[in-house]
Amino acid sequence: MESSCLVYLALYKTDGFIMSYLFTSESVSEGHPDKVADQISDAILDQFLAFDEESKVACETLVTTGQVMISGEFSSQAYVDIPSVVRGVINDIGYNKAEYLFDGNSCGILTAIKEQSPDIHRGVVRQDLAEQGAGDQGMMFGYATKESDNYMPLPIELSHTILQELSRIRKEEPDLMPYLRPDAKSQVTLEYNLDRTPERVHTIVVSTQHDDFVKPHAGLSQEEADRIMQEQIRRDIHSILLPRVVEKYSPEVQKLFDNKVILHVNPTGKFVIGGPAGDTGLTGRKIIVDTYGGKSSHGGGAFSGKDSSKVDRSAAYAARFLAKNLVAAGVADEVKIQVAYAIGIAEPVSLFVDTYGRSNVGYSDSEIARKLLEVYDLRPYSIVESLKLKHPIYRETSAYGHMGRTPRSVVKHFDDPYGQAVDKEVELFTWEQLSLVDEIKKAFF
Repeated sequence: MESSCLVYLALYKTDGFIMSYLFTSESVSEGHPDKVADQISDAILDQFLAFDEESKVACETLVTTGQVMISGEFSSQAYVDIPSVVRGVINDIGYNKAEYLFDGNSCGILTAIKEQSPDIHRGVVRQDLAEQGAGDQGMMFGYATKESDNYMPLPIELSHTILQELSRIRKEEPDLMPYLRPDAKSQVTLEYNLDRTPERVHTIVVSTQHDDFVKPHAGLSQEEADRIMQEQIRRDIHSILLPRVVEKYSPEVQKLFDNKVILHVNPTGKFVIGGPAGDTGLTGRKIIVDTYGGKSSHGGGAFSGKDSSKVDRSAAYAARFLAKNLVAAGVADEVKIQVAYAIGIAEPVSLFVDTYGRSNVGYSDSEIARKLLEVYDLRPYSIVESLKLKHPIYRETSAYGHMGRTPRSVVKHFDDPYGQAVDKEVELFTWEQLSLVDEIKKAFF
């Protein structure tokens, strides 16, 4: 039986005939061209906010072979040396060799920026701060589920972890896999029971850019050299990377990895040309990677490069905050939230809740939505204040997902072109905090 979303497989078990289905999510590394663009946009945003927290920024980035283009709308009292920020990000990612055909020291940088439209500005900036209007119309989604410790869908959670560990090996233990380059993708397929609980890991796909570390020579063809490289990378993924990933999880998740897992590594056979030299990258093209891996809906806008007055970003964070706290409080085992706005209007035009029939309280989904509006203020200014979104916290969100991350406090250092330096203590991933659980329990139990 087939639908547009899921393929159902009939599986025989010892207790009889049951049905299950497969679901897949993917992630991409910090060196993927679209993620390079996202990181540049968010680093520029952070630089503006570090010196002027009232900055309004909509920064778009394009990266290709040897070139970076920055465009967008800015309104700020700060001045940012954009080329310096761009080169720093690219080198931090690991594109620091000419042989990559894209590196931070030599790439060309074109800037084409302009002031924010006054027609937008008048709807966003108000004398009464609490009545700050939404920066645009649109709908945003948040989601949470009990299937992982951080209330994220396991397929996207595992996909992120695979690439985070691969990056750590590349940067901190290069002797283990010395051929690694920055660009990589992962994909994880889980088998689910019809009660929407994970049964086992079905398939893992890892594609990683690599050095051309086996060359053809007399007696060794290019095809054979490519096969040797692919086999070496597959062995290392299987014996080095995946055991480290599995060890990071609880015994319950570890049990999902059995000896039947299908593993595909660099299925094309070779992945030397990658990053912006292999594909053009653009800000905002990995929005499903940024959120829930397709397990839930995504709104109409991307996140990176946008300051918190853009509800595309801030309201999506608020929706995740509400969904996570609802599940953590025990209101439901799975929740999707939609919130929508009209440009220039503070109050949301709608709030929708779907518990997928997995609610644990005696309220309908529509009643849960109404009670949420009593618990949490979804006006843009209130969201920004409660989640502390005016601070330079965004570079860290721009790779390996905006949701499901660990909230923490860090000190970040910024320099401006005039020799001024600031250290900012900021809270990262505030929308992942469980600070609303007690209030939700009082409202629903």
